[in-house]
Amino acid sequence: MKYVLSLFLFSSLVFALTVVKPTGEIKTKGIVKDMVLKDDMLVIGTDSGLLQVYDTKGKKFVKEIQLEKIKDFMGDEIPARVFSVDKYKQKYVLLSDSGKGGYTNMWLHENNQTTALLTAKEKLSTIKVRFIDSTHVLLGLLGNEAILFDIINKKEVYRVQLSESKFSDFALNEQRTQAVFACESGVLNVIDTYTGKILKILQGQNVDNVYKVDFKIGFVSAAGQDRRGALYYLHSEKGTYIQGDFLIYATALSPFALRVAFAMDEENNISIYDVITKSKIAILKGQKSTLNTILFQDDKRLFSSSDDDTILVWKLNK
Repeated sequence: MKYVLSLFLFSSLVFALTVVKPTGEIKTKGIVKDMVLKDDMLVIGTDSGLLQVYDTKGKKFVKEIQLEKIKDFMGDEIPARVFSVDKYKQKYVLLSDSGKGGYTNMWLHENNQTTALLTAKEKLSTIKVRFIDSTHVLLGLLGNEAILFDIINKKEVYRVQLSESKFSDFALNEQRTQAVFACESGVLNVIDTYTGKILKILQGQNVDNVYKVDFKIGFVSAAGQDRRGALYYLHSEKGTYIQGDFLIYATALSPFALRVAFAMDEENNISIYDVITKSKIAILKGQKSTLNTILFQDDKRLFSSSDDDTILVWKLNK
């Protein structure tokens, strides 16, 4: 009996040590729809038609890009929701609502000037954008098409239909030479970003819609509607998964793929796991709304956003 009690107390202590609370908050001017971390700068897209840049070292906002308002179907002026953003050196790219038939606008901001790259006239339902290099961006379309777009000449380099399933998300490797695309089927396609060629197909771990993916040094993580947090090793194309208790809306890998984060339960907690052993390292408690993005700055520091105007800052103890 004494042994059982001691074991219970030890287990409770270990569990208590794994619970992490936010170390800070970043208040934005609108509900956060997307964010990326570039050179210690958080680039944030909001539903108020605004891109904000936050210096994580100086702990202050250093730039804002405000888009003009659009008209809804009633003719009323509303903010152009910015739902995908990226940064490459001193260039910014934004995807926003057009207010016309579900089609999107794409903008380039450089030298304090914002110019249109795509408008509703092109009739594209684009969900995500990321820079490949200084002159090209990769687009993920609702119909699970990948487009490489030349931002200088404002034209498509290629367009590839990856499957008939609806697109969910894509993530780039560190060199931006490969991208993993996720869709509602649970199958992941890895493509060459410069040619659009499918290099590998990852499957078997998710059997339903994959909401989010991440891609670091040959490892891929996938957040599934089937309550599975999947992990794949690109070289072998083999994978495994961690079972969750609720729909998994977000995931992230640490820079060297030593740790993976999943939103694993209906309380919007973030669970941190060791990638190799799949053992839980910590649970991050404090998120108030449904998670949409998790970012590792390093193995111990993270940022997370959800469907509200507050980005949470986290630091793991070990």
